[in-house]
Amino acid sequence: MNSAVTDVEVSAQRESSSSAVNWGPIIAGAFAASTLTVVLMLIGSGLGLTMVSPWTGASASATTFAVSAAVWLVIVQWLSAGLGGYLTGRLRTKWVGIHDDEVYFRDTAHGFLAWALATLLVAGVLGSALSATVGAGVQAASNVAAGAAAGASSAATNAAGATDNNSLGYFVDMLFRPADTGAVAPAGQNDAGATAQATRILVVSAAKGEVSADDKAYLAKLVASRTGLSQADAAKRVDTVIAGIDDAKNKAKAAADTARKASATFALVGALSMIVGAFIASVAAALGGKQRDEDEALFVRG
Repeated sequence: MNSAVTDVEVSAQRESSSSAVNWGPIIAGAFAASTLTVVLMLIGSGLGLTMVSPWTGASASATTFAVSAAVWLVIVQWLSAGLGGYLTGRLRTKWVGIHDDEVYFRDTAHGFLAWALATLLVAGVLGSALSATVGAGVQAASNVAAGAAAGASSAATNAAGATDNNSLGYFVDMLFRPADTGAVAPAGQNDAGATAQATRILVVSAAKGEVSADDKAYLAKLVASRTGLSQADAAKRVDTVIAGIDDAKNKAKAAADTARKASATFALVGALSMIVGAFIASVAAALGGKQRDEDEALFVRG
C-alpha cells in the first residue's frame, strides 16, 4: 500500500498545474485565418463580377457561375484553415515532459480551436451576406408558393392605373388591343371598370390555377365588345393571353426552383468545405508544431 501511495504522490507532483490549451497561438491563428478569408472573399467577388455582364450572351451561364463560386469557396476555406492551423502550431511554446502522442493531440486540438474561432469571426463579419445567400432559395420558393395569388393581387391593386412595371397589366392590355391599330378605338375601350374586372378575373383564376369556361366566355365577350374583334377571334385572344400568363408563371416557378437548388448546393458544399477545413487546420497545426519542436532541437544540438 505504501508503494501505491508513493506512486500516486509522485504522479501528482509531475502533473502540470498549467492548462494544456495555449490561447495565444490559437487567437493569432484565428485572426490570420479570418483576415485571409476576407481578402480571398473580396478577390472572389471581383472575379465573379468579371463573369457578369449586362450585354446579352456576354455573361457566364448560371451553372458556370455557381460551380465557380462553390470551387472558390472551397479554396478560401482550405487556404485560410491551413494558414491559421500552421501558425497556431508554430507559435505555441514547447511542451516539456509530454509524450509525443499527447503533443500531437494538443497540436491537433489547437488547430481545430483556431479554425472554430476563425469561423465564428468570419460568421460575425459576413453573417448577413451569407444568410442572404443561403436564404435566397427559401425566399424564392415561398414567394412562388404564395406566388400567383399574392403577386397577382398586387397587380390588381394597381390595375386602375396600370404602369410599365405591372406585368399583369401588360396581359390585360393585350386583351383590349383594338383589332385594327389604325382605326378609331371603339367607344368605352379604355373603360377602367372593364379593365379592373378583367384583372380580377385573371387574379382569381391565377390563384385557382385555371380559368373556368364561364370566365373565358365572359372575357371573350368583354374583349369583343371593346376591340372590334369577332367572338371567335376574341376567344382566341383570351386563350393566347391566358397561355402567356401560364408561361410566365411557369418560368417564375422554374427560376425559383433553380434558386432553391443553387442555395441548397451552396449550403451543402459550404458545410463540406468547412468540415474539410477543420481537418486541414488540425493537420497543419500538428505539422507546424512538429516543425517548431524539430527546429528547436536542431538549434539546441547545434
